[in-house]
Amino acid sequence: MQTTTSATRRWSAFAVLLVGAFLPPLDFFIVNVALPSIQGTLQTSAAELQLVISGYAAAYAVFLITGGRLGDLFGRRRIFLIGITGFGLTSVMCGLATSPAMLIIGRVLQGLSAAAMAPQGLASIHALFPEQERSRALGLYGAAVGLAAVAAQALGGALISADILHLEWRIIFLINLPVVVAVLIFGLPLLPDVRGDSPAPIDRIGVLLCALTLGLLIVPLVEGRERGWPWWACAMLIACPLAGFCFWQYEKAFARRGGVPLVSVDLVRMPGLMSGLTGVLFFYVVSAFFLVFSVYLQSAIGLSPLATGLVFLPFGVGAFIGPLTTPLATRVFGDRMPAIGMLLEVAGCVLLAVLVAATPGQMPAQGPLIAAVGLLGFGQGWALPTLVRAIINRAPATGSGMIAGITNSALQISAALGVAVIGGVFFSVAGTSPGAASMARALMVAMLCIGASLSVAAIFSIVASRSSARVAARLAST
Repeated sequence: MQTTTSATRRWSAFAVLLVGAFLPPLDFFIVNVALPSIQGTLQTSAAELQLVISGYAAAYAVFLITGGRLGDLFGRRRIFLIGITGFGLTSVMCGLATSPAMLIIGRVLQGLSAAAMAPQGLASIHALFPEQERSRALGLYGAAVGLAAVAAQALGGALISADILHLEWRIIFLINLPVVVAVLIFGLPLLPDVRGDSPAPIDRIGVLLCALTLGLLIVPLVEGRERGWPWWACAMLIACPLAGFCFWQYEKAFARRGGVPLVSVDLVRMPGLMSGLTGVLFFYVVSAFFLVFSVYLQSAIGLSPLATGLVFLPFGVGAFIGPLTTPLATRVFGDRMPAIGMLLEVAGCVLLAVLVAATPGQMPAQGPLIAAVGLLGFGQGWALPTLVRAIINRAPATGSGMIAGITNSALQISAALGVAVIGGVFFSVAGTSPGAASMARALMVAMLCIGASLSVAAIFSIVASRSSARVAARLAST
């Protein structure tokens, strides 16, 4: 429903909501440069480090769609308030953690809070802005999310190196509290209380079955290697497909009863959609790059958190420039844009692996290193927006919102699985007492795994575009 707020007030309200869009990706990426420091302070295992990242991403992914539905049902202002308050409190819990378990639980709860907070900004664009202003609002929303991912590495390194009040890594979580307090005091009164036009009841059992399926997959992948693959880890992996099957069957039954399922069975059967979403699941494992490269730079080479953050800057520059060139590149490459962007990332992965192989335990030559990391960022800047847009465009107008939510969730699930699987490969190859040579070998293997996954994602992207093109050709001929 369209609000009648003045231009100044609606842009002010949107600025507040953008904080809710900025903080979740910032806190996903910023923790990477702090991992060696966290490990030294809390004596965390490699598996626990992975859960610090994947626990947040998994909780965020599973409940992201639910967070949007809650805003439709109970009002986006109220759910945003609950989400950002919870995000502030759980950030404090993470910052004051005295054990790995406390930090992991805090991160999972932080992901849940982010899932309530983040969707309200995107969902409010239609209600806040007239049609002629929505493109600008969408651009700013995308820029905020992209900037968070780009700035996180350097900001995290700077905050830890500054050692404010001798808080070390804890400052990256505690810094959220003054931001949250400022939003609650000055920003919340600006937010209108808007809801969906026809909000559907929440698919509670679907949410729980989805969370169960994801948990049965991620927990054993992270913990199994560290604990020597005990029986319960194997049992969880065996139970995962069964839980997934139950989830899918329940969604179909729920839809037949007239409910609105978490995942629409009819929509995901549309030509090209399943191939595109499968490509997304292989694509965003690139998030594991930030984990393994951060650990390598600090543990094998001995860089400070600040210097580590600066090494990632070419990725940010590439990720910023890439989307600016996509309109021209799309006119040249068309539907192949996502695949070409991913192949550029593959080239960056291979180049980085070659550089590390040539100088194990040492900083590679600056020029080639900037080229490798920059290629990863530039390819990401080409692939991510065009891949997401291509998937959403394949859905009918009435289902675009659900598909957008499913796509965002798939990206977060991919990030969680990437950290679990490729992080597990990295720590396995590095060994229990890693030296510079073994960590270099582990990074090379991890980068090649990321490159292979991106190659698979590129293939699925091409399959999806061809499937859609065949359907369009058949419709045009009838």
